[in-house]
Amino acid sequence: MDLSGDVWAQVALEASTVYLVDGVMRSPFANTTIEKLPDKVLMHIFSYLTHREICRMARVCRKWRLIAYDTRLWKSVSLRPEISGLHVGSLEALLALISIRFGPSLRYIELPIELITHTVLHELSNKCPNLTHMLLDFSTAMQLHDFSEMQAFPTKLKYMVICLSEVIFMEGFMRKIYNFINGLEILHLIGTYEKVEEEEEEIYEVINVHKLKSATPNLRVINLYGINFIDDSHIDAFSSNCIQLECLAVNFCNKVTGSTLKTLFQRSRRLKCLLMHQTSLISEHVMAVEWEKVSLQELDISATDLSTECLVDLLTRIPNLRFLSAGQLNGFNDTVLKAWMEGGNPRNLIALDLDSSDNLTDDALYKFLSRHGQQLSGLVLSGMPHITDQLWMSVMPILNNAKILVMGTPERLGVNIHVDQLMDGIANNIPRLERLELRWDPQNLRFSDKSQKAIDILRVKCLKLRCLVLNDGRYYEIVKANFERADRNTVVRTSTSSRVSNYYLLGNYKDLVFN
Repeated sequence: MDLSGDVWAQVALEASTVYLVDGVMRSPFANTTIEKLPDKVLMHIFSYLTHREICRMARVCRKWRLIAYDTRLWKSVSLRPEISGLHVGSLEALLALISIRFGPSLRYIELPIELITHTVLHELSNKCPNLTHMLLDFSTAMQLHDFSEMQAFPTKLKYMVICLSEVIFMEGFMRKIYNFINGLEILHLIGTYEKVEEEEEEIYEVINVHKLKSATPNLRVINLYGINFIDDSHIDAFSSNCIQLECLAVNFCNKVTGSTLKTLFQRSRRLKCLLMHQTSLISEHVMAVEWEKVSLQELDISATDLSTECLVDLLTRIPNLRFLSAGQLNGFNDTVLKAWMEGGNPRNLIALDLDSSDNLTDDALYKFLSRHGQQLSGLVLSGMPHITDQLWMSVMPILNNAKILVMGTPERLGVNIHVDQLMDGIANNIPRLERLELRWDPQNLRFSDKSQKAIDILRVKCLKLRCLVLNDGRYYEIVKANFERADRNTVVRTSTSSRVSNYYLLGNYKDLVFN
């Protein structure tokens, strides 16, 4: 029903009405302060704060202290200072927190090495019966606590992360928890790949994977990240007992060659996701797999050394690939792309990462994207100096369903990138875009005084855009200021602190995230 101008005037008048109280003109909301808000509203406001901020709010007044210590605000807790800023000074303080503040509401907890004791684990088991997610960080350990007296451990865990020490053998601790973790569905074992020095050192098998697999028969997701002792025998061990396995990630496990892949797929019929970034895959082992019979949908073979022959064999035999990350592969060339189009099945592909694939030409990529670009939700064509804004502008109308785009190379180019035109093309063709990264060197970006207009169009038309990554420079400052003026402060980020990846599109992405 349409309202007349007089009615609208009356509504506006009532909304702005002030009242005469004791001779003073007052708004009906004059005495409304945050103190007047109901506790449940304050609780909802507090739920958006970090635990460190909540602890500060507890000092304001007695009411805020009661709300800040409500167990419902402490369902997910990290006690690692470098992650959360929260530091518990003593075991006694932590035991008090478990009893008073965490209790039955606690679902997720992260513990640093100094707080992992049998007493703490006993208390978590007794006082936090709904604890389902746990992270134990042993990565900096030079010595473990004594667990010989440990008789209890949380029994409802579905998700567990163990950050391994580089030198401490953990089998004494693991033997104590084997009987309590048979309900685990998601297991992360995180190694020390990023800390390893180039010098060849003696490698210790600090955890017994062959015993661990017997205690965890219900695993759906296994992530073995950057562990220097993991090899094909460990993959074989898990596959022999975990028949429900859906996702296996062994990224940065350099000893994995693929020799047990054939057996893995024969046993794990449900395996849909296999991530093997920067492993030592051998082409012969990969080609021995019966790819025609697998249920695999998501594959990462980036930064391996697979041959062109192997890549052609692989991509023409996998029946239903939806996600492919195959960057940094010298063997991935025009022949592979052509064979995949003609003899394979890329019709279900939604995510493609070909980062730093220098042996692919513009023409081959254009032909592939012309045929399959419309179905893609994620596309990464970064790290290739010969792929400039010209190719991107030509395929932009085809990529109208994209959610993730990564383009550009940090290498200094002999040509300029006309970024205003690029932003305008993205805005007018890809309205569903959520994440965008431009990796070009700032010195190669050319923009004009009218850049603000192109940025405005991008901001207004790509309303789902939550992450825009640029290299530090003048253009980054212009884009950042534009989005901040529109109160979208967290969108624009620098490449020194953020990177965009197709991994967001993985079916098990949330299960694979670890801190």
